[in-house]
Amino acid sequence: MKIVFMGTPEFAAFHLRAIIEAKFDVIAVFTQPDRRKGRGRRIKSPPVKETASAFSIPVYQFNTINEDKGFATLASLKPDVIIVVAYGLILKKQVLDLPSLGCFNVHASLLPKYRGASPINRAIEHGERKTGITIIKMDEHIDTGAIALSKECAISFEDTFGSLHDKLMRLGAETLIEFLRMLEKGKVKLSPQDNDKATYAPKISKDELWIDWNEDGMKVFNKIRAYDPYPAARTRWSNDKCLKLFGAMYMRTTSDELPGRVLSISRDGIVVKTGIDGVLIREIQPEGGRKMSALDFCNGYHLSVGSKFS
Repeated sequence: MKIVFMGTPEFAAFHLRAIIEAKFDVIAVFTQPDRRKGRGRRIKSPPVKETASAFSIPVYQFNTINEDKGFATLASLKPDVIIVVAYGLILKKQVLDLPSLGCFNVHASLLPKYRGASPINRAIEHGERKTGITIIKMDEHIDTGAIALSKECAISFEDTFGSLHDKLMRLGAETLIEFLRMLEKGKVKLSPQDNDKATYAPKISKDELWIDWNEDGMKVFNKIRAYDPYPAARTRWSNDKCLKLFGAMYMRTTSDELPGRVLSISRDGIVVKTGIDGVLIREIQPEGGRKMSALDFCNGYHLSVGSKFS
């Protein structure tokens, strides 16, 4: 079974390595072009490219594979199946129809819930207690294809985007290997999604990153951990300076202080009043600075009890 793998970030690279090490025949990898990243704006290769190169697998980096040279190259490979994991490009019908066994996508939610670009963040942000991995046979719409296999994953109150990302990355790789073995044996059974139960996980906008301290503590807590460590929830303090917040914990409080006020400071962090109850913040990153413990930030930047975030 000849496999073409399409993906770009670390999440996808982990899946690629897993199926290579499981001895599946990955004949080629398609990933996004190298891009400039970081403060130095140096050109960096996607993690999937680095992984494929480590195993001497051919890598192709086209801006589109739906037409012209990109499609011609893909067609010449004559894959039996295409596996897509966080590729970042939409595949059109001629690509979807190309492999004899179909194109299959690994999605980090229990579809039809959280279709879209940010399923891990949105599940935490909305206070879900479980999520999972779903492998679907791709169609021309986003995350609407028939379900081939799904596995559940619990979400704990300690989970952040970072920790849940890693849990789902491992579960996704295990599920993909199980799926490919089923596919080889012709044992995959497809089930259509119930579109009436669909929810969506749109890409996170910059405006969404700002905390509204008037919201209740659980909602603020979920938002901070949903964006921890990236792209990071933000607040403003002292001359409109931006602070990124990490390591949140929901805290009950009977304080009648205004939302946004710092209620206490300790080695554990700072407690900030919300519309109802409050949140503990363990780490803070000031604008243009490094991430540090909340206590170190208070000592270095003179934040005190009674200071107000906005």
